[in-house]
Amino acid sequence: MANKVNTIGVLTSGGDAPGMNAAVRAVVRKALNRGMKVMGIQRGYKGLLAGEIREMSRKDVSDIIQKGGTVLGTARCSEFRTEEGQAKGAEMCKKFGIEGIVVIGGDGSYRGAQKLAEHGINTIGLPGTIDLDIACTDYTIGFDTAINTAMQAIDKVRDTSSSHERCSIIEVMGRNAGYIALWCGVANGAEDILIPEKYGYDEQEIINNIIKSRKKGKTHHIIINAEGIGHSTSMARRIEAATGMETRATILGYMQRGGSPTCKDRYYASIMGAYAVDLLAEGKTNRVVGYKNGEFQDFDIDEALAMTKEIPEYQYDVAKILSM
Repeated sequence: MANKVNTIGVLTSGGDAPGMNAAVRAVVRKALNRGMKVMGIQRGYKGLLAGEIREMSRKDVSDIIQKGGTVLGTARCSEFRTEEGQAKGAEMCKKFGIEGIVVIGGDGSYRGAQKLAEHGINTIGLPGTIDLDIACTDYTIGFDTAINTAMQAIDKVRDTSSSHERCSIIEVMGRNAGYIALWCGVANGAEDILIPEKYGYDEQEIINNIIKSRKKGKTHHIIINAEGIGHSTSMARRIEAATGMETRATILGYMQRGGSPTCKDRYYASIMGAYAVDLLAEGKTNRVVGYKNGEFQDFDIDEALAMTKEIPEYQYDVAKILSM
């Protein structure tokens, strides 16, 4: 077990996600409650290397729990992917007296935390990503807000699609994971759901579905397309040419990352942030906090990164049945 820490740092890394501020707030206030000192690191690993670090008080995290984005800022950092950059990051932690650090982000952020741990900095990762693609956890900070944002937008597009008797292809985020597409496909009653894990790139099947639906009197058709498949605009042109049905593509884009977080994202992020501080207070390192089987748990980062995650077969089968 690593040494107990008295001063901790907190940073947000990678893509922003609603609920990150709730996690930062919980880290700061729980740490101060335990008599620890907290250093806020601006702009992720990039800010760490640049020394953009300041002490945080309870007041610094007042009135942020309801805000989207991240008050600490975030940025990509190619330098931190190098051994020299990682060593510099660890030295910067030591310069500011940071003995442990809470990293809020996705699997790429965890790899950075993993490297800091190798350089003697106690590290705890929190799953901050709207993609729900971290294998060790059933929940990631920001996912709930993102799917609700997307669901509401898709409902609005459906209204127009129905009015104009169109086929609408709506592209949602998720990188190479199809969780946002699957959840919204079911919640929005889509006729077709395209996700990287299951899609066979057979557009003729989609075309056949549209033709069959029209013969049954269906006047519009909703297709939820995952970011990992993409090409929604060109797909729309091909489908319109093949079916004769006016087809439009809507790419929801970064709006899914923003906005005030839902109650679930605020609550879960807060519990996870407090949990991370407790782990550091116990002297633990190289851990990631997750939510599994109804409980908040922690896992070894090395083991977490080695885990794989797939779309549950039953859920996908149900999605197909309900779309008919």
